[in-house]
Amino acid sequence: MNQPTILGIESTCDETAAAIVRGNTLLSNVVSSSMNEHARYGGVIPEIASRAHAEAFVPCVQQALADAGLELSDVDAIAVSAGPGLAGCLAVGVSGAKALAWAAHKPIYGINHVIGHIAVTQLQFGAFPPDTLALIVSGGHTSLLHVEDVARHIDVVGTTLDDAAGECFDKVARLLGFPYPGGPHIDRHAQQGNPHAIRVPQGLTQGKAGREHPYDFSFSGVKTAVARWIEEQQAEGRAIPVDDVCASLADSVASVLARKAMHGCEQYGSKTLIVGGGFSANSQLRAKLLEEGERCVVEVRIPQIKLCTDNGAMVAMLGVNLVEAGVKPSDPDFPIDSAMPLTTISV
Repeated sequence: MNQPTILGIESTCDETAAAIVRGNTLLSNVVSSSMNEHARYGGVIPEIASRAHAEAFVPCVQQALADAGLELSDVDAIAVSAGPGLAGCLAVGVSGAKALAWAAHKPIYGINHVIGHIAVTQLQFGAFPPDTLALIVSGGHTSLLHVEDVARHIDVVGTTLDDAAGECFDKVARLLGFPYPGGPHIDRHAQQGNPHAIRVPQGLTQGKAGREHPYDFSFSGVKTAVARWIEEQQAEGRAIPVDDVCASLADSVASVLARKAMHGCEQYGSKTLIVGGGFSANSQLRAKLLEEGERCVVEVRIPQIKLCTDNGAMVAMLGVNLVEAGVKPSDPDFPIDSAMPLTTISV
């Protein structure tokens, strides 16, 4: 099949999204977020998110087709996120995608949406070179992956042992009184602060732990250290230098992510690092990765901001890879998997 046209559907958390990709060209990309509905609770409420998906599913798909100037009959296959994610949210997207596939007599692929965060960079940078490494910083995932074949074989090099980077930011943001989601607020304040004002630990980088976990990540201790520092300042009646706290936290987390990623590239002989996931929109991380990449002579491929968070384009792009590789479509009754391992690309 030449230049397959794929409809991608995403509903793993609080974004309902649909997009159409032909080859490596993005024809449409529609996202409906329920984030504002969750803000009052300080985090995503699965039942509210699931209801929002049910309401937004049909309008998103209709708009994606209209923006691309296509009918459902014009697409070659449908790809949908089958995991990991919130079970109720996944069920809405997968059920809707199955109904569309059945009605239009189209093959369907249930895909790993985290791997989609890798695939989406092909829309900007093209195909992956051999021995590509990928740094995933998405929600509860902070992982380093070796991409042998994005459609068939991916190995986990390092993973999160406790809090992921995004979780660490959200927890510190709550301590500082920022509304949900806290990451963008920390990013903005960090741009005005001194990254060396406060000593923030760098988890799993020193001593025995660092040697035993050279590619793994741990940010729980970072969150705890910052929380204790804030509590100490408050107990002594001192004002919290919010900009400096944010800058010091952001610099510590970005440094760990960048250095471990470059270490992995050196180990695997990779000259290309793919970066994906919502946290890759963080400006301190983007700058640090590009800086370390230049120092280590590694090309760092970071997607546009609009393609960092969950979207249908990443699902559709992974679907294109699966179709072009001749991977068999999913069975019509494939299950969702809220804890889908990162070595599973499609079900």
